Amino acid sequence: MPHTYDVAIIGAGPTGLSAAIAAANRKLDYLVLEKGVLVNSIFHFPRNMTFFSTAPEIEIGGLPFICQGQKPTRAEALQYYRRVTQYFRLNIKYGIKIESITQKANHHFIAESANGESIVAKNIILAIGYYDNPNLLGVPGEELPKVSHYYSESHFYFGKKVVVVGGNNSAAEAALEIFRAGAEVILVHRRKGFDDKVKYWVRPDIENRIKNGEITAHFNSTVRRIDERVVTVQTKDGLIELENDYVLALVGYHPDVSLMQKAGVVVDADSLIPEHNPDTYETNVKGLYIAGALTVGKEANKVFIENGRLHGAKIIDETCIS
Repeated sequence: MPHTYDVAIIGAGPTGLSAAIAAANRKLDYLVLEKGVLVNSIFHFPRNMTFFSTAPEIEIGGLPFICQGQKPTRAEALQYYRRVTQYFRLNIKYGIKIESITQKANHHFIAESANGESIVAKNIILAIGYYDNPNLLGVPGEELPKVSHYYSESHFYFGKKVVVVGGNNSAAEAALEIFRAGAEVILVHRRKGFDDKVKYWVRPDIENRIKNGEITAHFNSTVRRIDERVVTVQTKDGLIELENDYVLALVGYHPDVSLMQKAGVVVDADSLIPEHNPDTYETNVKGLYIAGALTVGKEANKVFIENGRLHGAKIIDETCIS
């Protein structure tokens, strides 16, 4: 007979880890399943990123997060979550990508991984985030090797012409770092200015670089086509062609709802919000819970680590999981 866990937690981000800590405190038999590395999304954030949240706002399990500056860096966050995992001796299996979840007659779930491994659990918590699924521009040429939907670090772009598409934090910070690394940066954004949620210390910096002519910006503009040497952009004054070597399309991310849909969860086609109880986070499939950014669908900017980290513990502590 296969071992049956009280709860299987899919995703080892801050939300999944907080659920695991709560499960451990409740003496539940739990297992965390992670397809990549610990806090996989944070690991893939830009190397020099500084969080908007303060360290206490992204603590989990009551373990203090001490950082050197006013805001923690990516490197400090990775170190902190490693310490959390070691301190609580969390039961995590890495390199396990769950591809299907089915519920049997006894209401237990079977989670099948890509490598054929099966995990049986009475309850499932999905805390898989959204960073693995970039929003696409949907234009010809987006599949070219020179186009990326992620930014890591600036040195690679030294001496190059780079078109950065987007107007949120990721686009603004990437444009600034690449500019300071010696690249020629052209920013394209479909709105009239930067998004309201751009970090307060980033906004004046990027706006001054544009004002001084150090970074070129085309607002109220959209990319129409990407070719090997140029990007065609629709501006308010007509079509223009921008010479470039690389394109960073940093226009956000969205959740992958296919796994929960295959498990029978009803998902709104427009908002990508799964049917769920907002108090318990249980979906229409009894025993299957969602946590973190999955609860808000496409509106990922409504849930951050600072509020998403609370979901996992609430599911464990305030529901019938036992």
